[in-house]
Amino acid sequence: MQRSIDPTTGEVVGVYPETSAAAVEQALLRADRAQRAWRNVSIADRGSVLRRAAARLRTRAPRDAILMAREMGKPVAQGRAESEKCASACEYFAEHAESMLAPLPAPSDAARSSIAFRPLGLVLGVMPWNFPFWQVIRFAAPTLMAGNGCLLKHASNVPGCALALEEIFREAGLPEGLFTSLLVPASAVEALIGAREVRAVTLTGSAPAGRAVAAAAGRALKKSVLELGGSDPYVVLEDADLDLAAATCAASRIINAGQSCIAAKRFIVVEPVRRAFTDRFVEALRAKRMGSPLAEGADAPDLGPLARVDLRDDLHRQVEASVARGARLLEGGRVPEWPGAFYPPTVLDGVTRGMPAHDEETFGPVAAIIAARDEADAIRIANDTPFGLGAAVFTRDTARGERIATMEFEAGACFVNGWVRSDPRLPFGGVKESGYGRELSVFGIREFVNVKTVWVA
Repeated sequence: MQRSIDPTTGEVVGVYPETSAAAVEQALLRADRAQRAWRNVSIADRGSVLRRAAARLRTRAPRDAILMAREMGKPVAQGRAESEKCASACEYFAEHAESMLAPLPAPSDAARSSIAFRPLGLVLGVMPWNFPFWQVIRFAAPTLMAGNGCLLKHASNVPGCALALEEIFREAGLPEGLFTSLLVPASAVEALIGAREVRAVTLTGSAPAGRAVAAAAGRALKKSVLELGGSDPYVVLEDADLDLAAATCAASRIINAGQSCIAAKRFIVVEPVRRAFTDRFVEALRAKRMGSPLAEGADAPDLGPLARVDLRDDLHRQVEASVARGARLLEGGRVPEWPGAFYPPTVLDGVTRGMPAHDEETFGPVAAIIAARDEADAIRIANDTPFGLGAAVFTRDTARGERIATMEFEAGACFVNGWVRSDPRLPFGGVKESGYGRELSVFGIREFVNVKTVWVA
């Protein structure tokens, strides 16, 4: 059985039977049949289904936001915004898939030659709990528009969200079985990757999970895309607008209670402005409200609980270990006395290499302030990580910032004077231990296609 547990109260809010081995086998066959028909449906007709899915996402948003809040603690206003972002992504790919997948002329010694983009088949998505709708739609919308089918293995603490997404696509008129949620444990993923009907796999998760999925896909000789962890650096230079930098950095650190691969995590500040930035930053975080994710209006929180108590406890251990090794606790850092998986916005100053707050991904509202001598030292520290997902720089000289973002940062998404985020119009993914491949944009929709040469004498 899979249980969803409210991280605010500890209450069991749903119990779901796991998909049996026999049911998985039937789901694979049904999805394979559905995809073989879907691949020949026109892109325009596929788009009509995705537009109806967008409408259903908007209609159901109030109900689904409560589901997200109950299963993983997301404040309901943020859950509604997540549904809206999902709807916009469905509409974006419905509108642009035809041009993205149009054959490309490729002159050669043939009378005619071109490059066609054809469906691969069934794509397995292994998705996390932190954005339980967006992470799924991010892979499913372009995958379906490309003519593929989707099998979803969602995180085991959000089974209700997994089934809600399947229902949304069914209500939108997607052929039966073409999007299927499989409530199976993580131990079943390797066998799913090896299944004859599955042609590719995409994972959003941790680096260890990425290694396991990549190894299984490699053994099966199947395409994989990995979006893994991050320890995103935000560099604040001496000419930065400190009010803008502090407000933006604080907002980025606590979005989704800090449970985001691309949330700001390491704040690298050059010495001339470190104290001034730190004062503003602590003040901005101190003003953030923590509370029940179901609260609305004047009581609506900026952040709810973490998704599980064990995740909260792991985060606290990282904070305690960093302080024991010399970091200075400026704000937060104490587990609240009331029930639930809550953890306050926390600021650690004087963070250096060898501390968990420097070397590891902190998946919660913990900010590490790291001193740098100058721009070159800040860039060195920013890149001194096994991860490479996102990065940001703050400077009033936008040409300087663009140079750093383009030429210096070792990351897949680099922002100037703004917080790192995903956008259907832009490719999303990382380098180093943050994974490989891209989601979203034209690059994402072409990840799971057969890039086919067509040569005509």
